[in-house]
Amino acid sequence: MIAMIAASALIDENRTRIAMSAPATQPRWLQPGRIGVIAGHTFTQLVRMKVFYFMAIFALIVIVSNFLKLPYFEGPEAVAENELRMLKSASFGAMKLFAVVFAITATALLLPRDVEDRTLYTILAKPVPRIDYLVGKLLGVLALIAAALLLMDLMMTGVLSFRTQQVVAQQMEIAAAREWPDDTREAVRAEILRQGPSWDLQAGVLAIFLQATVLAAVALLISTFSTSTLFTTIVSFLVYFIGHLQADARDYWLRGAEAGQGFLGKFSSLAAAVILPDFQLFNVIDAAIEGQVIAAAVVGKLAAVALLYAGAYTLLSWFVFSDKEF
Repeated sequence: MIAMIAASALIDENRTRIAMSAPATQPRWLQPGRIGVIAGHTFTQLVRMKVFYFMAIFALIVIVSNFLKLPYFEGPEAVAENELRMLKSASFGAMKLFAVVFAITATALLLPRDVEDRTLYTILAKPVPRIDYLVGKLLGVLALIAAALLLMDLMMTGVLSFRTQQVVAQQMEIAAAREWPDDTREAVRAEILRQGPSWDLQAGVLAIFLQATVLAAVALLISTFSTSTLFTTIVSFLVYFIGHLQADARDYWLRGAEAGQGFLGKFSSLAAAVILPDFQLFNVIDAAIEGQVIAAAVVGKLAAVALLYAGAYTLLSWFVFSDKEF
């Protein structure tokens, strides 16, 4: 019996030595389940921040207000399909305002808030890879933006459909009173319906979401080395405005007498396009407002560019964040 006890103790001691000498297993990166939990927590955290409700309510009010006969609908420029263009322009403007402001401000608040609440220390002590934490946070922000844009998109489509039918009925009454020819009536009807709900409008909404994705990734990168939420917000907005001016500045630079012919001019313009996102690429909203057809290839290109920028900025965020001590 004593020999059995001694042998059992020796086996347990050997197991302990093996366990202590074995290298600690590192958690795998980019696990969907882990990222999903962090994204869900971030989504809930942002929903509870009631300060952002104002932007959502503001955007919804702008869209719902198009049900009303506002004074600017009564002017000479608000005739038939022009009224629908104005409706779409106001709706897209509200969507873009909400997406841009929310993508920057919400992302800028995430890391400082987690540090202040000590949530970050709890998550990283699990242990959770820092790349999973950052990706989960970014996806949580994007999930809330997508949900808000989807709601506003549904409201815009419903309002636009209702107003389109009204405008068609009004124009057909005018056509009957003035005894317009049948081909003229059909041309007017077709032009009005072209300004109504279409899949091209969804491409415009998707472009807004992709732009917000890039902006959120930019804000995430800046927040990893910034100690101030205000600094992160201001720099992110500067990147947004520079991104809109980049295409014009690049064209001016390349058309210069000397810079356009030299290697330095081309290299500098290429470097600027790589480092800073060119937000002019996402300006398909004007085409959607005008009722133009947006090719699937254009939408695919926008999605690829947005994923490339967002992926690059997220990787840079990981490199900076991995050196921080928490």
